[in-house]
Amino acid sequence: MKTPADRRLWAFGTAWGFAALALLTLAGTAAATSTQTDNATQGALLPRDSRDAAVFRGGLVYANYCVTCHGFNADGNGRAARLYDPRPANLRMSDKNDSYYALIIRRGGEAVGRSQFMPPWGAELTDEQTMDLVAYLRSINARPKERAKE
Repeated sequence: MKTPADRRLWAFGTAWGFAALALLTLAGTAAATSTQTDNATQGALLPRDSRDAAVFRGGLVYANYCVTCHGFNADGNGRAARLYDPRPANLRMSDKNDSYYALIIRRGGEAVGRSQFMPPWGAELTDEQTMDLVAYLRSINARPKERAKE
């Protein structure tokens, strides 16, 4: 039987493995699709201001702050999800817009009439991290784009 320390170590390793996999995937995608580079971005895997870079950084934020409750698949089935009623949201099927995502991330669930267990991350995350996380959540959303903007 695994001890709690073993489980924490496994979760930590898995989160970093997820981040490394995302980096390799984005690096491979960028290398495969990018045939031209200008002098300003030569040598960089992703230009800092690109959407892909924001999605990648947001994936790292997600892996560090959100995965415990929302899960690796962002379906609301994280390892801590069973402890909460209501359960964490399925972020893959969310119909919320980017402003709502940013608001709930910064102020927490209770501030917007949702679960009191969703913590406010506004004091912890920078504005850039929050917007990167929003970009990541938008990138994994499985809902049709026209419905997601409503």
